[in-house]
Amino acid sequence: MTARRAWLEAGGAALLFGLVAPVGKRLGVEVAPVMLSGLLYLGAGALLAAVAAFVPSREAPPSRRDLPALGAMILVGGLVAPVLLFAGLARSSAVAASLLLNLQAVFTALLAALLFGEQLGRRGALALALVVGGAALIGIGHGGGGAWWGPLLVAGACLGWAIDDNLTRLVAAKRPVAIAAGKGLGAGALGLALAVAHGDRIPPIGPLVGALAIGALGVGASLALTVHALRSLGVARTGAVFATAPFAGALAAVAILGERPGVALGAAALLMAAGIALLATESHGHRHVHEPIEHEHLHDHDEHHRHEHGGGEGDAPHAHRHRHEAIEHEHPHLPDLHHRHRH
Repeated sequence: MTARRAWLEAGGAALLFGLVAPVGKRLGVEVAPVMLSGLLYLGAGALLAAVAAFVPSREAPPSRRDLPALGAMILVGGLVAPVLLFAGLARSSAVAASLLLNLQAVFTALLAALLFGEQLGRRGALALALVVGGAALIGIGHGGGGAWWGPLLVAGACLGWAIDDNLTRLVAAKRPVAIAAGKGLGAGALGLALAVAHGDRIPPIGPLVGALAIGALGVGASLALTVHALRSLGVARTGAVFATAPFAGALAAVAILGERPGVALGAAALLMAAGIALLATESHGHRHVHEPIEHEHLHDHDEHHRHEHGGGEGDAPHAHRHRHEAIEHEHPHLPDLHHRHRH
């Protein structure tokens, strides 16, 4: 997969996810947070399970080794984080809550650096600062309604999704649609079970269909694109591009809920565009060592895949378990599946 396609996938994921906050705020008038979270992820899982079942793919499917990471993703990213978001949305404006979601990029990058040694460098740090600074300008222009703990709940959701992003890194080599379907169905079933146990009722047909639909697009399709982009861009850069989701959400809040933007919106848009431009043109190269590793993912025979086959796969993209021997070389690269070394 080319880097350009990965940037487009990350941007598309951000655009779709940006719709969740404004639509979720409207749906939250009639649907309790845990029930709403369960319906969103159920819609996402149902759509992606259908795609996984009927669309042929050469991608490697998830294995038993992926179950612990997938289970943690379901719990943290599929239940805790969305419930915190919807609870926070009930206590703040959709624009303010949407823009606070930029904290996810900050938390994601910090965790990626601390846990995996990913390097952003000065250019990446400046890009991240510009994106977050743009959101801060919009926040200043709009202010935020509700109690102070409304934004705090949204910030907690961002931390949960940042943990989820870094967990997703562990399974990013496997088929994105299958990973997203498993997470969606698992989180949806868990959320609905908890909601019913709490006494929440299934909402009327209108909000029910709306929740399932925004879940399929804003959660399901967005998650699949994010998993795919992670392979080439790494966690920190994918998270930084995903930071444009709050901007899309703020614009959607204007269109859907009639919330009026302030003068700061134009300046913020320029800052965020500059940040993404810096990220999209960033690359670094140095002499580095690939340690021996054995894994399974879709690949062709590029400079990192020189192994022989017993079958007839040839040079077409294919997936199978294979081993990389140690190699040392130098070239421009990003923290993709084969460049996750520490700096």
